Amino acid sequence: MGSPDSSILLIEDTPSLQMIYAAVLRKAGYEVTSAGTAAEGTKLFRETAPKVVLLDLMLPDRDGLDLMQDMLADAPETCVIVITANGSINKAVDAMRGGAHEFLVKPFDETRLASAVENAFRLVRSRPHLQPVPDAPQADQALPPFIGSSDVMQDVYRKIRSVSRSMATVFITGESGTGKELCAEAVHRISDRASGPLIALNCGAIPVDLLESEVFGHLKGSFTGAISDKPGAAAAADGGTLFLDEICEMDLNLQTKLLRFLQTSTITPVGATRPRKVSVRIVCATNRDPLDAVRKGIFREDLYYRLHVVPIHMPPLRARGNDVIQIAESILTDMACEEGHDFTGLDPAVVDRFLSLQWPGNVRQLINVLRNVVVLNRGPLVTTPMLPHDIAQPTSRYTSDPMDEPAPVPHAAAAAVQVLESAPGDPLDIFAGKTLAEIERIIIEATVERHQGSVPRAARELSVSPSTLYRKFDVWNKIQHSAE
Repeated sequence: MGSPDSSILLIEDTPSLQMIYAAVLRKAGYEVTSAGTAAEGTKLFRETAPKVVLLDLMLPDRDGLDLMQDMLADAPETCVIVITANGSINKAVDAMRGGAHEFLVKPFDETRLASAVENAFRLVRSRPHLQPVPDAPQADQALPPFIGSSDVMQDVYRKIRSVSRSMATVFITGESGTGKELCAEAVHRISDRASGPLIALNCGAIPVDLLESEVFGHLKGSFTGAISDKPGAAAAADGGTLFLDEICEMDLNLQTKLLRFLQTSTITPVGATRPRKVSVRIVCATNRDPLDAVRKGIFREDLYYRLHVVPIHMPPLRARGNDVIQIAESILTDMACEEGHDFTGLDPAVVDRFLSLQWPGNVRQLINVLRNVVVLNRGPLVTTPMLPHDIAQPTSRYTSDPMDEPAPVPHAAAAAVQVLESAPGDPLDIFAGKTLAEIERIIIEATVERHQGSVPRAARELSVSPSTLYRKFDVWNKIQHSAE
């Protein structure tokens, strides 16, 4: 049995590959114990207690994913690197969500294997004993720096906690202003890399010709204006977390280089000839639908599958219930202190008003509203007359239906069935000769009419956001006016 600081359990059922992998790892200085079946691997796992396991997910006697779950249940500190074929990438993603440290897709080269194992042992050495994260919040508490205890946010907190000790890439989605950067900060703060740097890079705010330099760095004289060496964001994040915001805005050429960086854990600054190794945990975010970006050809599909391992969706403020009041009161306290004004809270009418709003700008819009109030008024309570005009008016486009009550959400198909049942004669005649877009409009308009014109209620029944329906109505109105 090898030293626990260098011992690896390799579970691979193909003898030739088992020999190749073991030879590469032994050459790199690791003690390797090999198994060809799940049963043999389970026995050796219990006998050797390895810190790192290299596990093929396709085994002859048992599903590798189930075996991994048993291993992690017995020894949660184990770093499991899973191996999968190119056609089973989804299974590797499931493994990462289940606690795997990293995954390798066959065929992979010696450099990729050695890099993955080196990163795993680097993590093992940084946490020799599994201990609770200091000051870790309990399950019913908000993760710093978040505020709010709604059910949808509890789901977010649970995902962040579950992924905190993994190297799995986190892919954050959500509307602008929902707190995607706060989510990245929370992931980093309770991870094993919390003592390392958190480096954020907005891929949409940097000119394309400078983006490669910003990510990977450059050497002095490598291009006009490079007057000195500059470490890029990836090097600056070594030992910590690299947060790539607006990832879908990244240039396609740079996406190729980012993919190679993820596969090799090496970077080559602009103008350099030799790559250097870095250990970085990637967290990325976008306000787009990433799959739609893939379909449109602006985001590489292979990069999507590499990054979209643990998805976390940040809910819009309108879906967070009373969180909006907790957030507003916290913001109000901070801003009143900054401005030296004596605000102590929100008037009950303002509370009701805030709860009824749609908040299309989310928390960013709420901050803007309260900044306006605090700068122009003295307090002590925020009252309705203090609010900006578009927020204070009952007819504001930001207002939701005050009669809306939470209700079970049937599938959109149920709305279509109700439209068909209300049609005279053969129900399908109503759709005869119609395009899919025309059928969609029929269903939407019929659903809104059935709810006496309430778009929020119709949206709930159709399982979409009210803003989606409002946009469709705007498009239809423009088409109708242009035709007239």
